[in-house]
Amino acid sequence: MPSNTTASSGHKSGKKKGRRARLIVIVLVLAIVAGIGYGAYWSISTVRASYPQTKGTIKLDGLSGPVDVKRDANGIPQIYAESDADLFMAQGFVQAQDRFWEMDVRRHTTSGRLSEMFGKSQVKTDEFLRTLGWHRVAQKEYDTKLSPETKKYLQAYAKGVNSYLKGKDGKAISLEYAALGFTNDYKPQEWTPVDSVAWLKAMAWDLRGNMQDEIDRSLMTSRLGPSQIKDLYPEYPYDRNKPIVQEGAYNSVTKKYEAKGSATGSQSQSGGAAGTGLAGGTQAPDGLQSQLSGLSDVLDKVPDVGLGPNGNGIGSNSWVVSGDHTITGKPLLANDPHLSPQLPSVWYQMGLHCRAVDKDCQYDVSGYTFAGMPGVVIGHNKQIAWGMTNLGADVTDLYLEKFEGDGYEYDDKVLPFKSRVETIKVAGGKSKKITVRETGNGPLLSDRDDELVKVGKKATVDSAAPDRGDGYGVSLRWTALKPGKSMDAVFELNKAKDFSAFRKAASSFEVPSQNLIYADTKGHIGYQAPGKIPVRGKGDGALPAPGWDSDYRWTGYIPQAALPYEYDPKRGYIVTANQAVISDKYPYKLTADWGYGARSQRITDLIQSKTKNGGKVSTEDMRTMQMDNSSEIAKVLVPKLLKIDVKDSYVREAQKLLEGWDYTQDADSAAAAYFNSVWRNILKLSIGNKLPKELRVKGQCLSVEPAGNTGPADEAEPVRECGQRDSATAQPDGGDRYYEVIRSILDDEDNDWWKSPGTRTDAETKTRDQLFGRAMEDARWDLTAKLGKDVDTWSWGRLHRLTLKNQTLGVEGPGWLQFMLNRGPFKLGGGEAAVNATGWNAAGGYGVQWVPSMRMVVNLEDLDKSKWINLTGASGHAYSAHYTDQTSKWVKGELLPWSFSPNAVKKNTKDALVLRP
Repeated sequence: MPSNTTASSGHKSGKKKGRRARLIVIVLVLAIVAGIGYGAYWSISTVRASYPQTKGTIKLDGLSGPVDVKRDANGIPQIYAESDADLFMAQGFVQAQDRFWEMDVRRHTTSGRLSEMFGKSQVKTDEFLRTLGWHRVAQKEYDTKLSPETKKYLQAYAKGVNSYLKGKDGKAISLEYAALGFTNDYKPQEWTPVDSVAWLKAMAWDLRGNMQDEIDRSLMTSRLGPSQIKDLYPEYPYDRNKPIVQEGAYNSVTKKYEAKGSATGSQSQSGGAAGTGLAGGTQAPDGLQSQLSGLSDVLDKVPDVGLGPNGNGIGSNSWVVSGDHTITGKPLLANDPHLSPQLPSVWYQMGLHCRAVDKDCQYDVSGYTFAGMPGVVIGHNKQIAWGMTNLGADVTDLYLEKFEGDGYEYDDKVLPFKSRVETIKVAGGKSKKITVRETGNGPLLSDRDDELVKVGKKATVDSAAPDRGDGYGVSLRWTALKPGKSMDAVFELNKAKDFSAFRKAASSFEVPSQNLIYADTKGHIGYQAPGKIPVRGKGDGALPAPGWDSDYRWTGYIPQAALPYEYDPKRGYIVTANQAVISDKYPYKLTADWGYGARSQRITDLIQSKTKNGGKVSTEDMRTMQMDNSSEIAKVLVPKLLKIDVKDSYVREAQKLLEGWDYTQDADSAAAAYFNSVWRNILKLSIGNKLPKELRVKGQCLSVEPAGNTGPADEAEPVRECGQRDSATAQPDGGDRYYEVIRSILDDEDNDWWKSPGTRTDAETKTRDQLFGRAMEDARWDLTAKLGKDVDTWSWGRLHRLTLKNQTLGVEGPGWLQFMLNRGPFKLGGGEAAVNATGWNAAGGYGVQWVPSMRMVVNLEDLDKSKWINLTGASGHAYSAHYTDQTSKWVKGELLPWSFSPNAVKKNTKDALVLRP
């Protein structure tokens, strides 16, 4: 009888969902009809035209046998086939069913062809992307580097995508194409294998490491001295926040490289900006300021292709606990990459199963994929599980280039540019031709913005530099601009059966460099740092280097055998959360710009608190840890803030919120709202207002002493300067680097950073407590304006909100279309550098900038007891039942069951589709 009751309940629930779906479609049609300015009327059939067929049978030319596509109640597909080619062809077909608009936008991004879809507004972006040449590199990769097996899979995947596209017009593929048809007659073209490979270049771009830090440090030199810049990039706190690899190391083969590493590439891994050839580490030249400011503007305009704003704040969590410390007696592995929020999510959940694993069909794997690329990126097979976080290796360098006629200087010679002409087609307009120039260091990024064509006439560097002439250009050297084998690594990971095979697969994962974490069903855990990471001659990559001097060229790459790894450490767990990979004794430089370990150490503390005295960790414990909202900087600052004698009763009312607060940033917490506002104002007063305009948020205007003024302060004529940086990348961003900055000066109550000039309403601050008092006052009035006078009504979630935006048309489209395609806002807990890293930029505001884009916990004792969740849903079709059906659970920190075995998948199948030859 209980089963009948359940069925009845489910039937009623289904009816309700059906009614809701019909109401949503009616609302959609009414909204579209309201778009009179476009002269459009879309029927309900138009809205539903692109919904995929998920039941019955579809014939696909090219299959060698039948393929089953089984979808659960959330629309997540599990594919069953009898050959590798059929498996990946079906993957291409199914992903195109759900996500082709997303796939199409991404490939136009990676190939610099957005103007073909969206017109002249995207020409500048295309120029920059063509200069980088991602698609060209991907083509070379496909032609010369990838294995025949990988090529076969890519071809099969493309065949599946194209089978879906065959005979369909735009509106039958996606609602967005129907909307695009108002202004553009664009029609999707066939998918190619290189379109899939190019996605890895986009992934590498968003996870490229410290390029923004390199730019920021250079821009800081216009207003800050070397010691002040060093203050803002403190050394990594190895004594407090442990690195990833503690008991393991790197192969003994490293020893034979050690002397070479010391001579050519071994450098301090602490923060800071010393040691480059740029003006001896002193003030950057005015012309370079203009160059780098323009470059930063260009970078802000490059669309997030899925992964998010690049910088210190963004990151990911993954950790694994051995069976010695788990309830199951086998490892548990958790992962939650922190990426830019998008709708649909960058991830697509999927299972790829051979009915019988043999030489003709080698895969039985499930996890998170990228729509547009075959294989599984993060997940597990029958024997192993793996996760990823960004290692943050320094794999990019900017070089100053001295132009001479039609060439550039290099070791006292003039060499010709390597150049090519690119034609950018523009929807509704004339095509535009551009010339892309490259030096031996890489493409000239300074050619891609009007402000960067020439540098200022005052540009100077050190005495050894060539004459400035008309100025210097800026080029980019980046590992991802050389063909590699990362696509091979995806398939090798998918079928790896043990740690040895896992490490072999990792050796092909050249870019982007990721922390790879591992567990297997036999009880082993491990870690491997892969990647193509350069060894430098002179310089340390912290600031742009002189491109005319061969001593600053890369001399090679860290040998794969020398990269750090760890296997079955005695402590029984491994944590990776963008902290330092290994101690500063390691003979090679991986980066100087780690995350500073606030999240990683909090996770470590949570594991240790659970396992002390023989305690055991459960799957639910892992989930709870992922949702930990604790603020590490609040633990440091709140005791100081509570000691300040506040005279103003309204400010005192807010200060009292911090009394007894447990530092947890729940969405309904008034204390969290107030503290984060205080933290934001502390950073603004102590650091933000002292930064150059190129780093401050757009629209933030200040009266400042002219840069370079050497006269008495009272003789200087203040100038009005307004910020120029996008709110997602402005400084100080409030990440854990700034935790260390403030922590390092906290007990120095008279430190110069605490000095802040007065305003019409506020007195000058000279000490820490004076600045803290002013920050508390400013925060009180900031939140009064945003949340009201009554502190009892305040909550962190009212400030800290997430809006999910559909790609392109949900951002740039007309308001009525954005209303239909976007979802939210959602009130979130968590915060910057918390384990539940719903990141926000303290310079730009409280809104959510990046999120745990998915969460998973893999149970190696019983894979069917694993759990997962996605930010949005399986479908990219607006108003599909699976567009955002996982979001509400994601917000609450819930996880869905993750079926893997044939029996579990069968039990949870809601829709079954058969693809036949």
